[in-house]
Amino acid sequence: MGVPESLAERERPHLSTADSTSVPTWEEVAYSHGRFLYSLAYRLCGNHHDAQDLVQEVLLRVRRGLATYKPGNFEGWLSRITTNTFLDRVRKQKRRPTVPLPEEPDRVIAGTPDLETEIAARDLPDHLQALLADLAPEYRAAVVLKDVIGFSYEEIAEQLDIPVGTVRSRIHRGRRRLRQALEPSS
Repeated sequence: MGVPESLAERERPHLSTADSTSVPTWEEVAYSHGRFLYSLAYRLCGNHHDAQDLVQEVLLRVRRGLATYKPGNFEGWLSRITTNTFLDRVRKQKRRPTVPLPEEPDRVIAGTPDLETEIAARDLPDHLQALLADLAPEYRAAVVLKDVIGFSYEEIAEQLDIPVGTVRSRIHRGRRRLRQALEPSS
């Protein structure tokens, strides 16, 4: 499931060496890393509205966590918060399943998708995004962090707080399930 390097590189914010020793303000994080957070959240959630909600929750956690953040791998810190927030939401939904209310089609106003949705849809085809959404959350998180965002196995292990061998296993199993879903049925 190769993703063009340009996606991973374009969506990953890069801090200069001067920035790696200082703690940015919350506003700087929201402004300079918002696109990265949304892209990661969209890949994990699979839809625009859940991704927006996830980013808002992540930014609240970032606001609380900046006071104790020790300068280092800021991108990894943000990814870890995003991934853990996503996994927390999945666990919570399993404990308290909800049934959405039916929408009233005549009350829904058709609009155009915003720029972030268009970028996300253009970079990863809908059928691949749908297949990602069908993966178990643990596999989806590992595959997205590796193949979409471009993190190393070690970075993913640190962010998910699991051994590198588990990361490799989850990525392998997630990719295998994606391949099986892409193969034509005989």
